[in-house]
Amino acid sequence: MKPLPALELVTRLEDAEWLDPLAKSVRKAVKKVIKPRWARDILHGVPIGHPVHPLAVQVPIGAWLSAGVLDAVPGAEKAARLLIGVGALSVVPSALAGFTDWSQLHPQQQRVGLVHAAANVTATGLYAASLVQRARGSQGSGKVLAYLGLATVSAGGFLGGHLSYRQAAGVNHSEEIPHRFPSGWHSLAPLVELPEGGLHKREVAGIPLLVHREGDTVNVLSNVCSHLSGPLNEGKIKDDGGEACVVCPWHRSTFSLRTGEVKAGPATSRQPVFQTRVSGEVVEVCLPGADG
Repeated sequence: MKPLPALELVTRLEDAEWLDPLAKSVRKAVKKVIKPRWARDILHGVPIGHPVHPLAVQVPIGAWLSAGVLDAVPGAEKAARLLIGVGALSVVPSALAGFTDWSQLHPQQQRVGLVHAAANVTATGLYAASLVQRARGSQGSGKVLAYLGLATVSAGGFLGGHLSYRQAAGVNHSEEIPHRFPSGWHSLAPLVELPEGGLHKREVAGIPLLVHREGDTVNVLSNVCSHLSGPLNEGKIKDDGGEACVVCPWHRSTFSLRTGEVKAGPATSRQPVFQTRVSGEVVEVCLPGADG
């Protein structure tokens, strides 16, 4: 079966460089409005381990879809109006989370995301206009505006799906590591060949690993940032409450070098952390749960 023609139009948005100046302005505004790290981490979804935005959008979309059903039922105008209001109000936290995530994406993703956001803003405007018309007693035009809003937010949802599943925005870019790395223990390098301190890249079974040595302690993580695959070995070491962490060079996601735990977003998924041991002066690594 051939893909829908609309898919080609959406794909072209990825290369729409004319959107970049607007994206730059919006990105600056988002970073200016949402400054505290704790607020960004909450909106990214660090506490729950995955992005907040896909979860938050269920409320306005669900409310508006339900309102569309009720608008087709005689005598249900009051309930439909209530649901439209609920949807309009719940857009605010959803939009904040979405723009926070969007500000930390690649240019191709931001172009699609910008149109996605424009569709959702337009849909919200149509629903607001629908409420105004209903308040004036014009139920017919209010329903028309609401259905136009539903069509627009559905188009925005299609773009959101493209952004998430075709462009892999918000997914865990390290999820595949346990399925590619072979089980058991494997040689990493002689201990004497691993420099003290710093961030170093090594490969085992074709998988790039981040290595950080402190004396006889060797910490090893996947070198691919779970946010958008940034090379962690090109980042920097940061002390976070007495714990050594690595900061991704691309979007500044911060991970514990000891546990792989996310210390600061935009990443929400922890880094795969490898067990290490020294056997005959050779450092060996093992990834728990690996089935490659």
